[in-house]
Amino acid sequence: MSTVALARFGVLDRAGLHDRIAAATIGLAAGERPRLLLWLPVAMAVGVAAYFALRAEPSLWVGALGLAAGLAAVTVCHRARRGLPAAIAVLAVAVGFTAAHLRTATMPPAIHELPFRALVAEGTVASVDVLPDGRRVRLTSVQLLSDMPPLPRDIRLRLAAGDATPLMPGDRVRLRGLIRPPAPPAAPGAFDFQRIAFFDRLGAVGFALGPVEMLAPAVASSAGQRLAALRQSVVARTLAAVPGTEGAVAAALLTGQRGAIPAGELARIRDSGLAHLLAVSGLHVGIVAALGFLLVRLVLGLWPWALLHLHVKKIAAVAGIIGGLGYMLLTGSQVPMQRAIAMAALFALAVVLDRTGIGLRALALAGCAVLLMQPEALLGPSFQMSFAAVLALIAAWEAVRGTWLSPSGHRTLLVRAGYAVLALAFTSLVASAATAPFAAFHFQRVQVYGIAANAVAVPLTSVWVMPWGMAALALMPFGLEAVALRPMALGISGILAVAREVASWPGAAPQLPAMPGWGVAACGLGLCWLCLWRTRLRLFGMLPLAVGLASPWLVRPPDILVSPDARLIAIRAEGALHVQSLPGASRFVRGIWDERSGGLPFVPLPPAGVPAQAIDCTPGACPIGGGAVLLRGDPPGRWCGRVAVVISAEPVRARCGGSTVIDRFSVWRDGAHAVWLGDQPAVLSDRAWRGERPWVAPVPRTRAQREADALPPAPRDE
Repeated sequence: MSTVALARFGVLDRAGLHDRIAAATIGLAAGERPRLLLWLPVAMAVGVAAYFALRAEPSLWVGALGLAAGLAAVTVCHRARRGLPAAIAVLAVAVGFTAAHLRTATMPPAIHELPFRALVAEGTVASVDVLPDGRRVRLTSVQLLSDMPPLPRDIRLRLAAGDATPLMPGDRVRLRGLIRPPAPPAAPGAFDFQRIAFFDRLGAVGFALGPVEMLAPAVASSAGQRLAALRQSVVARTLAAVPGTEGAVAAALLTGQRGAIPAGELARIRDSGLAHLLAVSGLHVGIVAALGFLLVRLVLGLWPWALLHLHVKKIAAVAGIIGGLGYMLLTGSQVPMQRAIAMAALFALAVVLDRTGIGLRALALAGCAVLLMQPEALLGPSFQMSFAAVLALIAAWEAVRGTWLSPSGHRTLLVRAGYAVLALAFTSLVASAATAPFAAFHFQRVQVYGIAANAVAVPLTSVWVMPWGMAALALMPFGLEAVALRPMALGISGILAVAREVASWPGAAPQLPAMPGWGVAACGLGLCWLCLWRTRLRLFGMLPLAVGLASPWLVRPPDILVSPDARLIAIRAEGALHVQSLPGASRFVRGIWDERSGGLPFVPLPPAGVPAQAIDCTPGACPIGGGAVLLRGDPPGRWCGRVAVVISAEPVRARCGGSTVIDRFSVWRDGAHAVWLGDQPAVLSDRAWRGERPWVAPVPRTRAQREADALPPAPRDE
């Protein structure tokens, strides 16, 4: 029987199926061609991520070679009129890689070694942060000894309790304190404060041991110091007019400084899904710009001459952008605000040119601008959650345009109000779903009832809190800010009440196990694929999104963790972390382990006994099933060669043949360690995970090596 006859009886015609699939694919690709430009920031992000994923710092010629190859590919493909999108993508990857490399190269060198004793530091005040129980100061142009040049980086110190010395940016001060370089990660793959501090130009942190000594008051301040002084003045006057938590939240909304908010309130705000209201972001910039736009348009609309001779809408759009830009500078110019200002500026330009310029193209251009100026922002939660939320919102509203969610003009006011409530709930749902994977990666938590909390808090913030906040800023030059701050505090009280109520609901913010880096990358790719395409091709984005969401349960967590100082050692067994905690153990490290474990209970290791089936403790050691032992007094030689991994909080000075040793020396050299037990146990150190990068401290030198470097050279024997 012929193939045609088989096809008539329902038998598959393979050739025809292949042709139909090819035709459908070509048709879908042609429909998506106008959207290829939107993938430009994604390609740049791939280049940035590739740079930060390296285990060693590349040579400068690597980025130059990539740019040259990308430009050559674009030229060839443009002439051949084939493959141009792929060539542009390669060029964008090279641009992202080179931007990250150049950004690192322009940073001042990190400070990796400081004396362990108390030091007297002299520096210029860069900023002062108000905390719930004190203050924190950042110093620049710091000198530790009179005959030493200034440090290449700033230092940040917590002031002594009760120190009320008036400080303003630009003051020259001296204080005595304990100062240390930024701490390494609490575990391989955990939060990297050293990388954050490196790109923040922060060289050391610590605390003061006495009051601040004023050397010279501020004189000719730079623009940055003037902004910092203005920010500090706004915080002080806000807290004076509205004391308590409401005043601290008001100061955070007006200046971006959240340090004065009590930790308990911050936790409730976070668990209720309202943390984005405190992290000054695109929502706040949008509110400020909209208020400026409406105010200027209203004022000019009441002036007949302006209506006849001026483009009122265009002037109002520019005025709104100027107001949003001023608010961004006042609050510290964080990444979400840069994205919002870039998009708002494009919107204003579109209004001035009588064009429609809002949407995914504006978001793509804003993403490219941020990645060029601050490529390291790609790794932070602000960039990821801000762009994810806006991307999902724009794509979602494009998808529902013209449906029942878009009210028509003939509907009554009551019906339109109901649709506004539904639209708000829909917006909250989309934004919460888009940011949930990134919140799970960075904070190991998801907010289950965020939609309910945002349905009340976001309108209250937009309609009541922020307008009164802008009025307070306008009234501060006249000393009348309290008139507006008190109504603002009433609205903040309502937001805090919503946060307390929602956070108290059962299962409001469940903890999750740590998500691997490839998991959040898969979620990002899936979200972009789902939102940037507009044909049925977008449905393929569900696959990487599902894999990324399941990734915390697809990877095996370490069986043993050793802290960077070996004061904390945790063994995972039977749904708990069995912990040996020695005096001086870091509470911060313990908190990080708790978050990354998904909330497993911490059980102290007993002096002797069997706390779990795989752990059998004696006063001298705790043998661990799977090939490890934790020494607690036994000589190492008793276990060397008998188990694969020997762990000790104290130095193991003798050789231990046949076993991998993790002791005080190991963590001193290579940072925190993680161990996976089994037939072939695996050991991973923080140094092996991060590699040799500019923000990673080199292998520390012994005291003898430091003293040898400090000795003058021996005289030559003539």
